[in-house]
Amino acid sequence: MGLFDRLRGDDTPRVAFIGVDGVPYSLLSENEELFPNFAAIAEEGTAGEISSIVPPESSACWPSLTTGKNPGETGVYGFQDREIGTYDTYVPMGREVQADRVWDRVQEDGRKATVMNVPVTFPPQRNVQRMVSGFLSPGLDKAAYPDDVRDYLETLDYRIDVNPKLGHQEDKSEFIEDAHATVDARFEAFKHYIEEDDWDLFFGVFMTTDRVNHFLFKDYERDGEYKDEFLEFYQKIDDYIGRLRDALPEDVTMIVASDHGFTSLDYEVHFNEWLREEGWLSFQTDDPEELDDIADETRAYSFIPGRFYINLEGREPRGSVPEDEYDEVRDELKADLEALEGPNGNQVVERVVEKEEAFRGDHDDIAPDLVAIPNKGFDLKSGFKADSEVFDTGPRNGMHSFDNTSLYIDHPDATIGNADLFDITPTVLDLLDVDYSRGEFDGASLL
Repeated sequence: MGLFDRLRGDDTPRVAFIGVDGVPYSLLSENEELFPNFAAIAEEGTAGEISSIVPPESSACWPSLTTGKNPGETGVYGFQDREIGTYDTYVPMGREVQADRVWDRVQEDGRKATVMNVPVTFPPQRNVQRMVSGFLSPGLDKAAYPDDVRDYLETLDYRIDVNPKLGHQEDKSEFIEDAHATVDARFEAFKHYIEEDDWDLFFGVFMTTDRVNHFLFKDYERDGEYKDEFLEFYQKIDDYIGRLRDALPEDVTMIVASDHGFTSLDYEVHFNEWLREEGWLSFQTDDPEELDDIADETRAYSFIPGRFYINLEGREPRGSVPEDEYDEVRDELKADLEALEGPNGNQVVERVVEKEEAFRGDHDDIAPDLVAIPNKGFDLKSGFKADSEVFDTGPRNGMHSFDNTSLYIDHPDATIGNADLFDITPTVLDLLDVDYSRGEFDGASLL
Protein backbone atom coordinates (compact mmCIF):
# COMPACT_ATOMS: atom_id res chain seq x y z
CA MET A 1 0.00 0.00 0.00
CA GLY A 2 1.36 3.41 -0.98
CA LEU A 3 2.10 6.38 1.24
CA PHE A 4 -1.00 8.21 0.02
CA ASP A 5 -3.20 5.31 1.18
CA ARG A 6 -1.52 5.19 4.56
CA LEU A 7 -2.13 8.90 5.04
CA ARG A 8 -5.76 8.84 3.98
CA GLY A 9 -6.55 5.59 5.77
CA ASP A 10 -8.43 4.36 2.72
CA ASP A 11 -8.33 0.66 1.93
CA THR A 12 -10.54 0.75 -1.18
CA PRO A 13 -9.05 -1.27 -4.07
CA ARG A 14 -7.44 0.37 -7.07
CA VAL A 15 -6.64 -0.58 -10.67
CA ALA A 16 -3.85 0.27 -13.11
CA PHE A 17 -4.75 -0.51 -16.71
CA ILE A 18 -1.92 -0.48 -19.26
CA GLY A 19 -2.95 -0.73 -22.89
CA VAL A 20 -0.61 -2.24 -25.47
CA ASP A 21 -2.33 -1.31 -28.71
CA GLY A 22 -2.50 -4.11 -31.27
CA VAL A 23 -0.32 -6.63 -29.43
CA PRO A 24 -1.28 -10.22 -30.35
CA TYR A 25 -1.43 -12.75 -27.54
CA SER A 26 0.52 -15.33 -29.53
CA LEU A 27 3.54 -13.03 -29.74
CA LEU A 28 3.76 -12.86 -25.94
CA SER A 29 2.68 -16.39 -25.07
CA GLU A 30 4.95 -18.11 -27.60
CA ASN A 31 8.05 -16.19 -26.51
CA GLU A 32 7.85 -16.31 -22.72
CA GLU A 33 11.63 -16.53 -22.40
CA LEU A 34 11.91 -13.15 -24.12
CA PHE A 35 9.06 -11.54 -22.20
CA PRO A 36 9.41 -12.68 -18.57
CA ASN A 37 7.29 -9.89 -17.09
CA PHE A 38 4.24 -10.77 -19.17
CA ALA A 39 4.88 -14.42 -18.30
CA ALA A 40 4.98 -13.54 -14.59
CA ILE A 41 1.56 -11.87 -14.73
CA ALA A 42 0.16 -14.91 -16.53
CA GLU A 43 1.62 -17.25 -13.91
CA GLU A 44 0.63 -15.25 -10.84
CA GLY A 45 -2.70 -14.04 -12.20
CA THR A 46 -4.25 -15.04 -15.50
CA ALA A 47 -3.78 -14.37 -19.21
CA GLY A 48 -5.32 -15.40 -22.48
CA GLU A 49 -6.45 -14.58 -25.97
CA ILE A 50 -9.71 -12.63 -26.23
CA SER A 51 -11.77 -11.35 -29.16
CA SER A 52 -11.80 -7.79 -30.43
CA ILE A 53 -14.93 -6.10 -31.82
CA VAL A 54 -16.51 -5.70 -35.25
CA PRO A 55 -14.76 -3.95 -36.90
CA PRO A 56 -11.31 -4.43 -35.25
CA GLU A 57 -10.14 -0.86 -35.82
CA SER A 58 -8.52 1.18 -33.04
CA SER A 59 -10.84 4.19 -33.32
CA ALA A 60 -13.81 1.88 -32.68
CA CYS A 61 -12.06 -0.56 -30.34
CA TRP A 62 -10.92 1.87 -27.64
CA PRO A 63 -14.35 3.49 -27.16
CA SER A 64 -15.84 -0.01 -26.83
CA LEU A 65 -13.11 -1.24 -24.48
CA THR A 66 -13.45 1.81 -22.23
CA THR A 67 -17.27 1.73 -22.10
CA GLY A 68 -18.09 -1.98 -22.30
CA LYS A 69 -20.47 -1.22 -25.15
CA ASN A 70 -20.69 -1.91 -28.88
CA PRO A 71 -20.39 0.80 -31.56
CA GLY A 72 -24.18 1.04 -31.80
CA GLU A 73 -24.05 2.57 -28.33
CA THR A 74 -20.72 4.41 -28.49
CA GLY A 75 -21.55 5.90 -31.90
CA VAL A 76 -18.02 5.26 -33.20
CA TYR A 77 -17.50 2.65 -35.93
CA GLY A 78 -14.04 3.49 -37.22
CA PHE A 79 -11.44 6.08 -38.09
CA GLN A 80 -13.98 7.72 -40.38
CA ASP A 81 -17.75 7.77 -39.94
CA ARG A 82 -20.62 9.20 -41.98
CA GLU A 83 -23.17 11.86 -41.21
CA ILE A 84 -26.82 10.81 -41.09
CA GLY A 85 -28.69 11.64 -44.30
CA THR A 86 -25.63 12.77 -46.26
CA TYR A 87 -22.47 11.39 -47.85
CA ASP A 88 -20.40 13.68 -45.64
CA THR A 89 -17.83 12.03 -43.40
CA TYR A 90 -16.00 13.01 -40.23
CA VAL A 91 -13.22 11.71 -38.01
CA PRO A 92 -14.69 10.75 -34.60
CA MET A 93 -13.02 12.39 -31.62
CA GLY A 94 -13.59 12.05 -27.89
CA ARG A 95 -16.81 14.06 -27.86
CA GLU A 96 -18.35 11.72 -30.42
CA VAL A 97 -18.21 8.83 -27.94
CA GLN A 98 -21.82 8.65 -26.74
CA ALA A 99 -21.38 6.36 -23.75
CA ASP A 100 -19.82 6.80 -20.31
CA ARG A 101 -16.16 5.82 -20.10
CA VAL A 102 -14.92 3.67 -17.25
CA TRP A 103 -13.13 6.68 -15.74
CA ASP A 104 -16.36 8.70 -15.83
CA ARG A 105 -17.96 6.09 -13.59
CA VAL A 106 -14.96 6.14 -11.26
CA GLN A 107 -15.12 9.93 -10.94
CA GLU A 108 -18.90 9.81 -10.40
CA ASP A 109 -18.24 7.39 -7.53
CA GLY A 110 -16.24 10.13 -5.81
CA ARG A 111 -12.85 8.70 -6.71
CA LYS A 112 -10.02 9.85 -8.97
CA ALA A 113 -8.83 8.79 -12.41
CA THR A 114 -5.64 9.56 -14.30
CA VAL A 115 -5.99 8.88 -18.02
CA MET A 116 -3.04 8.99 -20.42
CA ASN A 117 -2.74 8.51 -24.17
CA VAL A 118 -5.99 6.64 -24.78
CA PRO A 119 -7.01 6.91 -28.47
CA VAL A 120 -10.16 8.89 -29.27
CA THR A 121 -10.11 11.07 -26.15
CA PHE A 122 -9.33 14.50 -27.63
CA PRO A 123 -10.03 17.09 -26.36
CA PRO A 124 -9.06 16.07 -22.82
CA GLN A 125 -11.89 15.89 -20.30
CA ARG A 126 -11.80 18.36 -17.46
CA ASN A 127 -13.96 16.29 -15.13
CA VAL A 128 -11.13 13.86 -14.36
CA GLN A 129 -8.08 14.18 -12.15
CA ARG A 130 -5.73 14.47 -15.14
CA MET A 131 -5.85 13.47 -18.78
CA VAL A 132 -3.49 13.41 -21.73
CA SER A 133 -5.37 12.66 -24.94
CA GLY A 134 -3.95 10.10 -27.33
CA PHE A 135 -4.17 9.21 -31.02
CA LEU A 136 -5.73 11.96 -33.21
CA SER A 137 -4.71 14.76 -30.84
CA PRO A 138 -3.13 17.69 -32.73
CA GLY A 139 -0.27 18.02 -30.23
CA LEU A 140 0.66 18.03 -26.58
CA ASP A 141 -0.13 21.73 -26.14
CA LYS A 142 -3.89 21.12 -26.38
CA ALA A 143 -3.96 17.48 -25.32
CA ALA A 144 -2.93 17.72 -21.64
CA TYR A 145 -5.04 18.69 -18.61
CA PRO A 146 -4.32 20.38 -16.25
CA ASP A 147 -1.51 22.71 -17.34
CA ASP A 148 1.03 21.33 -14.90
CA VAL A 149 0.74 17.93 -16.63
CA ARG A 150 1.61 19.53 -19.96
CA ASP A 151 4.53 21.39 -18.38
CA TYR A 152 5.97 18.20 -16.91
CA LEU A 153 5.53 16.17 -20.10
CA GLU A 154 7.33 18.81 -22.12
CA THR A 155 10.44 18.18 -19.99
CA LEU A 156 10.36 14.54 -21.19
CA ASP A 157 10.04 15.40 -24.88
CA TYR A 158 6.75 13.52 -24.64
CA ARG A 159 4.99 13.01 -27.95
CA ILE A 160 1.43 11.87 -28.60
CA ASP A 161 2.44 9.45 -31.32
CA VAL A 162 5.37 8.12 -33.29
CA ASN A 163 5.92 9.70 -36.73
CA PRO A 164 4.33 7.02 -38.98
CA LYS A 165 5.73 8.61 -42.14
CA LEU A 166 9.16 7.35 -41.11
CA GLY A 167 7.82 3.83 -41.49
CA HIS A 168 7.26 4.47 -45.20
CA GLN A 169 11.00 4.67 -45.76
CA GLU A 170 12.71 1.57 -47.12
CA ASP A 171 15.32 1.86 -44.38
CA LYS A 172 13.37 1.50 -41.14
CA SER A 173 16.20 2.62 -38.84
CA GLU A 174 14.91 6.14 -38.30
CA PHE A 175 11.38 4.83 -37.67
CA ILE A 176 12.64 2.33 -35.10
CA GLU A 177 14.68 5.02 -33.35
CA ASP A 178 11.62 7.27 -33.21
CA ALA A 179 9.49 4.42 -31.85
CA HIS A 180 11.98 3.85 -29.02
CA ALA A 181 12.11 7.56 -28.17
CA THR A 182 8.31 7.73 -28.13
CA VAL A 183 7.84 4.73 -25.88
CA ASP A 184 10.69 5.81 -23.57
CA ALA A 185 8.98 9.13 -22.86
CA ARG A 186 5.62 7.40 -22.46
CA PHE A 187 7.07 5.03 -19.84
CA GLU A 188 8.67 7.87 -17.88
CA ALA A 189 5.35 9.72 -17.82
CA PHE A 190 3.39 6.65 -16.74
CA LYS A 191 5.88 5.83 -14.01
CA HIS A 192 5.89 9.42 -12.74
CA TYR A 193 2.12 9.58 -12.32
CA ILE A 194 1.84 6.04 -10.99
CA GLU A 195 4.31 7.04 -8.29
CA GLU A 196 2.23 10.10 -7.46
CA ASP A 197 -0.01 7.49 -5.81
CA ASP A 198 -3.02 9.84 -5.72
CA TRP A 199 -5.40 8.03 -8.08
CA ASP A 200 -7.90 5.19 -7.84
CA LEU A 201 -7.77 4.30 -11.53
CA PHE A 202 -4.68 4.76 -13.67
CA PHE A 203 -5.45 4.18 -17.35
CA GLY A 204 -2.58 4.54 -19.83
CA VAL A 205 -1.96 3.22 -23.36
CA PHE A 206 1.22 2.42 -25.26
CA MET A 207 0.09 2.94 -28.86
CA THR A 208 3.57 2.70 -30.38
CA THR A 209 3.23 -1.09 -30.36
CA ASP A 210 0.53 -0.78 -33.05
CA ARG A 211 2.78 1.45 -35.15
CA VAL A 212 5.72 -0.95 -34.91
CA ASN A 213 3.45 -3.86 -35.84
CA HIS A 214 2.17 -2.09 -38.94
CA PHE A 215 5.66 -1.70 -40.38
CA LEU A 216 7.61 -4.65 -38.93
CA PHE A 217 5.20 -7.46 -38.09
CA LYS A 218 5.90 -9.55 -41.19
CA ASP A 219 9.61 -9.23 -40.41
CA TYR A 220 8.89 -10.91 -37.08
CA GLU A 221 6.47 -13.52 -38.35
CA ARG A 222 8.44 -14.48 -41.47
CA ASP A 223 12.06 -13.94 -40.41
CA GLY A 224 12.51 -10.66 -42.25
CA GLU A 225 15.28 -8.07 -42.13
CA TYR A 226 14.06 -6.32 -38.98
CA LYS A 227 13.03 -9.33 -36.87
CA ASP A 228 15.74 -8.71 -34.27
CA GLU A 229 14.84 -5.03 -33.97
CA PHE A 230 11.17 -5.96 -33.61
CA LEU A 231 11.89 -8.36 -30.77
CA GLU A 232 14.25 -5.89 -29.08
CA PHE A 233 11.49 -3.29 -29.10
CA TYR A 234 9.07 -5.74 -27.49
CA GLN A 235 11.64 -6.74 -24.90
CA LYS A 236 11.70 -3.08 -23.92
CA ILE A 237 7.89 -3.08 -23.66
CA ASP A 238 8.10 -6.16 -21.43
CA ASP A 239 10.72 -4.49 -19.26
CA TYR A 240 8.57 -1.38 -18.91
CA ILE A 241 5.52 -3.46 -17.97
CA GLY A 242 7.62 -5.14 -15.26
CA ARG A 243 8.94 -1.85 -13.93
CA LEU A 244 5.46 -0.32 -13.82
CA ARG A 245 4.18 -3.40 -12.03
CA ASP A 246 6.97 -3.09 -9.46
CA ALA A 247 6.09 0.56 -8.93
CA LEU A 248 2.46 -0.18 -8.08
CA PRO A 249 1.32 -0.14 -4.45
CA GLU A 250 0.10 -3.45 -3.06
CA ASP A 251 -3.56 -2.44 -3.17
CA VAL A 252 -3.51 -2.05 -6.96
CA THR A 253 -4.53 -4.70 -9.49
CA MET A 254 -2.74 -4.45 -12.83
CA ILE A 255 -4.51 -5.20 -16.13
CA VAL A 256 -2.64 -5.23 -19.45
CA ALA A 257 -4.64 -5.55 -22.67
CA SER A 258 -4.61 -4.88 -26.38
CA ASP A 259 -7.57 -3.68 -28.44
CA HIS A 260 -7.11 -6.10 -31.34
CA GLY A 261 -4.63 -8.63 -32.63
CA PHE A 262 -2.15 -8.47 -35.51
CA THR A 263 -0.99 -10.56 -38.44
CA SER A 264 1.17 -10.23 -41.55
CA LEU A 265 -0.14 -8.21 -44.49
CA ASP A 266 0.21 -9.52 -48.06
CA TYR A 267 -2.31 -7.42 -50.00
CA GLU A 268 -4.22 -4.21 -49.51
CA VAL A 269 -7.71 -4.60 -50.98
CA HIS A 270 -9.21 -1.40 -52.40
CA PHE A 271 -12.89 -2.21 -52.10
CA ASN A 272 -14.44 0.85 -53.72
CA GLU A 273 -12.44 0.03 -56.84
CA TRP A 274 -13.63 -3.57 -56.62
CA LEU A 275 -17.22 -2.34 -56.21
CA ARG A 276 -16.75 -0.12 -59.26
CA GLU A 277 -15.37 -2.94 -61.38
CA GLU A 278 -18.16 -5.27 -60.30
CA GLY A 279 -20.88 -2.75 -61.14
CA TRP A 280 -21.87 -1.88 -57.58
CA LEU A 281 -20.43 1.65 -57.52
CA SER A 282 -20.07 4.43 -60.06
CA PHE A 283 -18.83 8.00 -59.78
CA GLN A 284 -20.21 11.18 -61.32
CA THR A 285 -16.78 12.25 -62.61
CA ASP A 286 -13.73 10.45 -63.96
CA ASP A 287 -11.57 11.56 -61.04
CA PRO A 288 -13.67 11.38 -57.86
CA GLU A 289 -12.07 12.61 -54.65
CA GLU A 290 -14.86 12.24 -52.12
CA LEU A 291 -17.72 9.90 -51.34
CA ASP A 292 -20.17 12.66 -52.23
CA ASP A 293 -19.24 12.09 -55.89
CA ILE A 294 -21.01 8.73 -56.19
CA ALA A 295 -23.58 8.48 -58.97
CA ASP A 296 -27.28 7.68 -58.65
CA GLU A 297 -26.87 4.15 -59.96
CA THR A 298 -24.50 3.19 -57.14
CA ARG A 299 -25.84 0.29 -55.08
CA ALA A 300 -23.10 0.08 -52.41
CA TYR A 301 -19.97 1.82 -51.15
CA SER A 302 -17.26 1.04 -48.59
CA PHE A 303 -15.42 2.55 -45.63
CA ILE A 304 -12.35 1.14 -43.92
CA PRO A 305 -11.96 -1.40 -42.54
CA GLY A 306 -14.30 -3.62 -44.55
CA ARG A 307 -17.49 -1.65 -43.82
CA PHE A 308 -20.14 -1.70 -46.55
CA TYR A 309 -23.21 0.50 -46.93
CA ILE A 310 -26.16 -0.13 -49.21
CA ASN A 311 -27.09 3.03 -51.14
CA LEU A 312 -30.60 2.93 -49.74
CA GLU A 313 -33.48 5.13 -50.87
CA GLY A 314 -34.63 7.48 -48.13
CA ARG A 315 -31.39 7.08 -46.17
CA GLU A 316 -28.72 8.18 -48.65
CA PRO A 317 -29.19 11.43 -50.63
CA ARG A 318 -28.97 9.62 -53.98
CA GLY A 319 -30.17 6.25 -52.80
CA SER A 320 -30.83 3.79 -55.61
CA VAL A 321 -31.89 0.64 -53.75
CA PRO A 322 -35.60 0.59 -52.79
CA GLU A 323 -36.31 -0.38 -49.21
CA ASP A 324 -38.23 -3.49 -50.28
CA GLU A 325 -35.11 -4.72 -52.13
CA TYR A 326 -32.71 -4.07 -49.25
CA ASP A 327 -32.46 -7.65 -47.99
CA GLU A 328 -32.04 -9.10 -51.48
CA VAL A 329 -29.34 -6.61 -52.45
CA ARG A 330 -27.48 -7.01 -49.16
CA ASP A 331 -27.53 -10.80 -49.50
CA GLU A 332 -26.15 -10.46 -53.02
CA LEU A 333 -23.30 -8.23 -51.87
CA LYS A 334 -22.55 -10.56 -48.96
CA ALA A 335 -22.30 -13.52 -51.35
CA ASP A 336 -20.00 -11.58 -53.69
CA LEU A 337 -17.71 -10.68 -50.80
CA GLU A 338 -17.59 -14.24 -49.53
CA ALA A 339 -16.66 -15.48 -53.01
CA LEU A 340 -13.84 -12.97 -53.62
CA GLU A 341 -10.39 -14.50 -54.07
CA GLY A 342 -7.03 -12.76 -53.94
CA PRO A 343 -4.15 -13.02 -56.42
CA ASN A 344 -2.81 -15.96 -54.41
CA GLY A 345 -6.08 -17.88 -54.77
CA ASN A 346 -7.02 -17.46 -51.10
CA GLN A 347 -10.40 -16.24 -49.91
CA VAL A 348 -10.16 -12.54 -49.07
CA VAL A 349 -12.93 -12.56 -46.49
CA GLU A 350 -13.23 -14.98 -43.57
CA ARG A 351 -16.82 -14.01 -42.82
CA VAL A 352 -19.30 -11.20 -43.38
CA VAL A 353 -21.22 -9.83 -40.40
CA GLU A 354 -24.68 -8.28 -40.84
CA LYS A 355 -25.39 -5.09 -38.89
CA GLU A 356 -28.07 -6.70 -36.72
CA GLU A 357 -25.55 -9.25 -35.48
CA ALA A 358 -22.92 -6.74 -34.34
CA PHE A 359 -24.60 -3.43 -33.56
CA ARG A 360 -27.45 -2.34 -31.31
CA GLY A 361 -28.19 0.89 -29.53
CA ASP A 362 -29.32 4.45 -30.08
CA HIS A 363 -26.62 5.08 -32.69
CA ASP A 364 -27.03 2.07 -34.94
CA ASP A 365 -28.56 4.34 -37.59
CA ILE A 366 -25.04 5.08 -38.88
CA ALA A 367 -23.94 1.44 -38.66
CA PRO A 368 -22.59 -0.28 -41.78
CA ASP A 369 -24.97 -2.77 -43.35
CA LEU A 370 -22.21 -5.36 -43.61
CA VAL A 371 -18.74 -5.72 -42.12
CA ALA A 372 -16.22 -8.02 -43.79
CA ILE A 373 -13.75 -9.72 -41.46
CA PRO A 374 -10.66 -10.47 -43.56
CA ASN A 375 -8.65 -13.61 -43.79
CA LYS A 376 -5.04 -13.26 -42.72
CA GLY A 377 -2.96 -11.30 -45.20
CA PHE A 378 -5.74 -9.14 -46.68
CA ASP A 379 -6.00 -5.57 -45.33
CA LEU A 380 -9.37 -4.11 -46.26
CA LYS A 381 -9.17 -0.55 -47.56
CA SER A 382 -11.75 1.63 -49.28
CA GLY A 383 -10.54 4.78 -51.05
CA PHE A 384 -12.90 7.34 -52.53
CA LYS A 385 -10.81 7.60 -55.65
CA ALA A 386 -10.98 4.95 -58.35
CA ASP A 387 -7.72 3.14 -57.65
CA SER A 388 -5.85 1.53 -60.50
CA GLU A 389 -5.68 -1.87 -58.80
CA VAL A 390 -7.99 -3.78 -56.46
CA PHE A 391 -5.06 -5.67 -54.93
CA ASP A 392 -1.94 -3.71 -54.14
CA THR A 393 0.92 -3.45 -51.66
CA GLY A 394 2.20 -0.51 -49.67
CA PRO A 395 4.79 0.30 -47.02
CA ARG A 396 2.93 -1.55 -44.26
CA ASN A 397 3.48 -5.27 -43.75
CA GLY A 398 1.26 -5.86 -40.71
CA MET A 399 -2.53 -5.59 -40.27
CA HIS A 400 -5.18 -5.77 -37.52
CA SER A 401 -6.92 -9.02 -36.69
CA PHE A 402 -10.19 -9.74 -34.86
CA ASP A 403 -8.72 -12.66 -32.97
CA ASN A 404 -5.47 -12.97 -30.99
CA THR A 405 -6.20 -9.94 -28.77
CA SER A 406 -4.26 -9.96 -25.47
CA LEU A 407 -5.52 -9.77 -21.89
CA TYR A 408 -3.45 -10.11 -18.69
CA ILE A 409 -5.01 -9.67 -15.23
CA ASP A 410 -2.78 -9.69 -12.16
CA HIS A 411 -5.47 -11.08 -9.87
CA PRO A 412 -5.91 -14.66 -8.64
CA ASP A 413 -9.72 -14.62 -8.89
CA ALA A 414 -9.93 -13.58 -12.55
CA THR A 415 -10.86 -16.12 -15.21
CA ILE A 416 -10.60 -15.08 -18.84
CA GLY A 417 -12.19 -17.98 -20.73
CA ASN A 418 -14.25 -16.88 -23.75
CA ALA A 419 -13.82 -13.13 -23.19
CA ASP A 420 -13.87 -10.08 -25.44
CA LEU A 421 -13.23 -6.34 -25.22
CA PHE A 422 -16.66 -5.65 -23.75
CA ASP A 423 -15.72 -7.56 -20.58
CA ILE A 424 -12.90 -5.23 -19.57
CA THR A 425 -14.86 -2.23 -18.26
CA PRO A 426 -17.18 -4.26 -15.98
CA THR A 427 -14.11 -6.16 -14.74
CA VAL A 428 -12.35 -2.89 -13.84
CA LEU A 429 -15.45 -1.59 -12.04
CA ASP A 430 -15.79 -4.89 -10.19
CA LEU A 431 -12.17 -4.69 -9.06
CA LEU A 432 -12.77 -1.12 -7.86
CA ASP A 433 -16.00 -2.02 -6.05
CA VAL A 434 -17.89 0.54 -8.14
CA ASP A 435 -21.58 -0.37 -8.38
CA TYR A 436 -23.19 -0.95 -11.77
CA SER A 437 -26.09 -2.85 -13.28
CA ARG A 438 -25.07 -6.00 -15.17
CA GLY A 439 -27.46 -5.10 -17.96
CA GLU A 440 -25.58 -1.88 -18.70
CA PHE A 441 -22.80 -3.60 -20.65
CA ASP A 442 -22.37 -5.88 -23.62
CA GLY A 443 -19.82 -7.79 -21.54
CA ALA A 444 -19.53 -9.15 -18.02
CA SER A 445 -16.97 -9.09 -15.23
CA LEU A 446 -14.25 -11.74 -15.45
CA LEU A 447 -14.04 -12.06 -11.66
